[in-house]
Amino acid sequence: MMRQFLAATIVAVITTAAHAQVSDDVVRIGVLTDLSSWGRDNSGPGSVEAARMAVEEFGPTVLGKPIEIISADHQMKTDVGVQIVRGWFDNGKVDAVVDIPNSGIAIAVHNMVRERNKIALLSGPGASSLTDELCSPNTVHFAYDTYALSKVTASAVIKEGGKSWFFVTADYAFGQQLEKDATRFINEMGGKVLGSVKHPTNTADFSSFALQAQSSKADVVAFANAGQDTDNSIKQSGEFGLVQGGQKLVGLLMFDTDVHAIGLNAAQGTYMTTASYWNMDEKTRAWSKKFYARANVMPTMIQTGVYGSVLHYLKAIQAAGTDDPKAVMAKMRELPIEDTFVHGGKLREDGRVIRDMYLAKVKKPSESKEPWDYLDIVKTVKGDDAYRPVSESKCPLLKK
Repeated sequence: MMRQFLAATIVAVITTAAHAQVSDDVVRIGVLTDLSSWGRDNSGPGSVEAARMAVEEFGPTVLGKPIEIISADHQMKTDVGVQIVRGWFDNGKVDAVVDIPNSGIAIAVHNMVRERNKIALLSGPGASSLTDELCSPNTVHFAYDTYALSKVTASAVIKEGGKSWFFVTADYAFGQQLEKDATRFINEMGGKVLGSVKHPTNTADFSSFALQAQSSKADVVAFANAGQDTDNSIKQSGEFGLVQGGQKLVGLLMFDTDVHAIGLNAAQGTYMTTASYWNMDEKTRAWSKKFYARANVMPTMIQTGVYGSVLHYLKAIQAAGTDDPKAVMAKMRELPIEDTFVHGGKLREDGRVIRDMYLAKVKKPSESKEPWDYLDIVKTVKGDDAYRPVSESKCPLLKK
């Protein structure tokens, strides 16, 4: 009996050791972000800190192996981002790439990740095509996308009487997709688009675009851009008196950091949709204050998305007993997503994380009670209602 027991124990140990495998004896996560350009404030150094906070919360090791966070600046240039990731895969032994603000860069990396059998944990890009016609079994789109932003915001503004729209749109994949998705929902709800104007990214002077929006006489001027472009366009639209003239301003992608940069006087009354907000409850406040102590800003939904995606990834490795991408992705879909900012989330086969979204309205200066107290959460929209339904998807992974 003792011999049989020892033999069974040895077999169990060998089996466990065989399954509990980590490539290169380290789980290495690369945060590809913007450290120097127009997206720095809403991702950037804060995204790196968020990834580190996820590791600290999980523990310093997974399956007994160390977890390493590295980072690099893609400078908002696709060729630079691709070169960095190729080097990470070829020489740096990176297992997963995280964040990637800028949809054009994210799409290029997302394709490379699939080819190299790695994992992409995306919270920075917004293009909904990443989980639609471009879907991949190796990609997780964690925080938000253009479909959800457009649907939630446009529906609310049209119900308030904003029937005619004019777009000021960033001329790259994200901005184009955001305008396209928003136009669809505007038309479906009986609104109409009077026109749009495209601008290059990292634009300083929006005066001509603001004047075109003003002369359109549209009820709503929607900004389908991001980062400093959003800040500059809304500020300068305020200077040209668009709000005083009766037009509503909508930031189709805005962050707490944008409101902070614009100021409540200029941003008040602006509608936006977000996947998280620092001041939701005691747990989000406590986490965000720790983040603030490290990053000197309150976290955006990109940064909380980096935190959440890294934490869920590590939980999946632990549950799978390996960092093999196929096994880990299977566990990421199987496990419910639970963290400080996401409750009852789920990862769909197309890579889309289904989670609650929040319609918010920027407060008046008189309504703000403390620093960074910028948003009123007007409505919680369940993930199944916010994101593209399976019935509309072009993703072949959902057709099996």
